[in-house]
Amino acid sequence: MVIHVVRSGETVGGIAAAYGVDAAWLGANNAVPEDGTLAVGQTLVVRFPLQTRLVRPGDTLTSIAGAYGVTVRQLWRRNWPLGGGERLRPGQVLVISYGDEAPLRSAAFNGYAYPFIDSGLLASQLPYLTYMAPFTYGISADGGLLPLRVEGMLEAARLRGTQPVMHLSTLTEDGGFDTARGALVLTDPAAQDRIVAETLETVDDLGYAGVDVDFEYLPGDLAQAYADFLSRLRGQLRMRRKFLWAALAPKTRSDQPGLLYEGHDYAAVSRATDAVLLMTYEWGYTYGPPMAVSPLPSVRTVLDYALTEMNPGQIFLGLSNYGYDWTLPYVRGVTRARSISNQRAIQIAAEYRIAIQFDESAQAPYFYYTDRSGLTHVVWFEDARSMEAKLRLIAAYGLQGGGFWNLMRPFPQTWLVTDSLYDIL
Repeated sequence: MVIHVVRSGETVGGIAAAYGVDAAWLGANNAVPEDGTLAVGQTLVVRFPLQTRLVRPGDTLTSIAGAYGVTVRQLWRRNWPLGGGERLRPGQVLVISYGDEAPLRSAAFNGYAYPFIDSGLLASQLPYLTYMAPFTYGISADGGLLPLRVEGMLEAARLRGTQPVMHLSTLTEDGGFDTARGALVLTDPAAQDRIVAETLETVDDLGYAGVDVDFEYLPGDLAQAYADFLSRLRGQLRMRRKFLWAALAPKTRSDQPGLLYEGHDYAAVSRATDAVLLMTYEWGYTYGPPMAVSPLPSVRTVLDYALTEMNPGQIFLGLSNYGYDWTLPYVRGVTRARSISNQRAIQIAAEYRIAIQFDESAQAPYFYYTDRSGLTHVVWFEDARSMEAKLRLIAAYGLQGGGFWNLMRPFPQTWLVTDSLYDIL
């Protein structure tokens, strides 16, 4: 894998020729628009096919996979334009293997998606994931489990060899995390009995591989009760040969103040669960000042602290798959950044003919532009370089894998880089 940064005057054809790869293939892999428009400073992921196969009449993905000793799941990962689908056309070229394949190691990856995700987008990403968690089963005011329509998502996941995971959170009917709902479950024995029973029933009925718990904004005096609840749920899941994970706020020390952090005791939660997701993103966020969503030094600081409290093999590193567009000047309490896809960020830069910059410290791309109303904006997002920098931490720290928040916006470079660096379990 080579990550090419586009320079002024370059074209897809010229870049492809320089690397000895097919231009149409390079463009399709990187979601370059049909007119070939590129933004100066954007990244293109270049992979080098070693073995290819021309599709003949009567071929199927299953027959081709069998002929070359690979899996259909591997064919999907090596051929992003298939979109996780099975339709082939005679004359189509499939990549069987890449000459640049030298994965750092094996790793597991999870991704989160709302039930309203576009089915085609979900299908295209599932082959790159070990697990997929529909977001989210919340908790009702009386302590019951809020319903979620996920049957289509689960079917799509299983078709592509991805294990579905139940996501349980303190989200309310209105879509926000609620401290009171978490406190109800953790302090009212009857409410806790009910949520445990309904969670286990859902796992059994829908065949989830495990449960991922995300109770946010818990006060410090509930930290031990939260760990006890997780331990209880884990015991019940183990009897069913299922696992339990929990999400952790990005702490840098045990006594870190703030409602987001105080209820998450890293050591206690890690002892009560099989794995944790470190939510190492949202430094740059909707209501905050403009900055990288996941600055690499901040991510490292959280990891360094986490490793003082738990085994690295328990950890899924949180990976942001989106960006933000802030209108300037930033005014605290007034400015509200717009969440955008990484692909949309590239489109904006191309539309306004702005060169994308790269912050070497944060390891993140950004740019400024002035819109047609004369307002100045700054955009921070992720590209192949920033993704690679964070993904490499998984191997460097010996982590179990990564968790992508989220799958709702297309950005193929995320998956090309992940597949290049790791043998995805």
